[in-house]
Amino acid sequence: MTEYRAHFDAEIEFVNGGGLRAEAFRLDLPSAGLTEAQVGELFVRHLGLAMVGRIELANLEIVEEAHKGSRGVPDASAGAAAASGASSATRGEVVDLSHPVRAGLVTYPGIPAPTIVPHLTREASREHYAPGTEFAIDVITMAGNTGTYLDSPYPRYADGGDLASLDLATLVGVPAEVFRFTDAAGRGIPAAAFLDRELAGTAVLLHTGWSRHFGTPEYAHGAPFLTEDGAQHLVDVGVAIVGIDSLNIDDTESGSGTRPAHSLLLAAGIHVVEHLTALDRVQARGARFTAVPPKVEGFGTFPVRAFAELPVA
Repeated sequence: MTEYRAHFDAEIEFVNGGGLRAEAFRLDLPSAGLTEAQVGELFVRHLGLAMVGRIELANLEIVEEAHKGSRGVPDASAGAAAASGASSATRGEVVDLSHPVRAGLVTYPGIPAPTIVPHLTREASREHYAPGTEFAIDVITMAGNTGTYLDSPYPRYADGGDLASLDLATLVGVPAEVFRFTDAAGRGIPAAAFLDRELAGTAVLLHTGWSRHFGTPEYAHGAPFLTEDGAQHLVDVGVAIVGIDSLNIDDTESGSGTRPAHSLLLAAGIHVVEHLTALDRVQARGARFTAVPPKVEGFGTFPVRAFAELPVA
């Protein structure tokens, strides 16, 4: 296989002062088609330089020449692997468990759908920026209970913690335990369904399959839910998060107006994530679950980008 090297002069300035000059430098290249900027980046990596502010090359020439072993310069196959995602060797597949938010989306009957309107259009922005530079700035108005969202204690309890109070350690990379109820005979999920596993500190994800109805009128009726004794059991064993791919963690059709699952879980500081999707792609055990809302003070519920990191195969 033909190998290539770059010959060039270089001048580097550092953001914290000082500089470096090189004359007639030789550098291994992974291919002949690199731009001057790419050669400059390889040069910095080869020398292990930090705090670089400016790189300027002169008299650049790329020639056929055997490699001498420059560090930080992968061969062509390694470069292709890096471009396709080098982290795949250390991290499994990431599965998105969130519904997209869009204008007009009905998440829950009676809760207003989001509206998205422009604050600054691309056309209008052109008078503020240089030719060829434009921006769009939009305004979204929505209820916190939109799309896939997380409840903090605040919406249920006046003295409960708001979104800004939540500990990130309880929201990121939590060991997931997925329970399948897609073929359940009844709507309510009882405590007995959880007795076969150790669940302390985990994210218990209830896969009911109801997300297939999301965004349709059918989603609002006959939805699966977590029973009061099921919620109490999860509190007692000390789970960190409970998520469900259904309309609500509670039975909204009981007519009683009570919300025992919300009440018990949020009183115990257990996060509730509703309207998940794609739980069929997450195995029963071994994944890690993340659902992080923005850090909003005095606000209790907000959409999240929920996802599961699957274990490396």
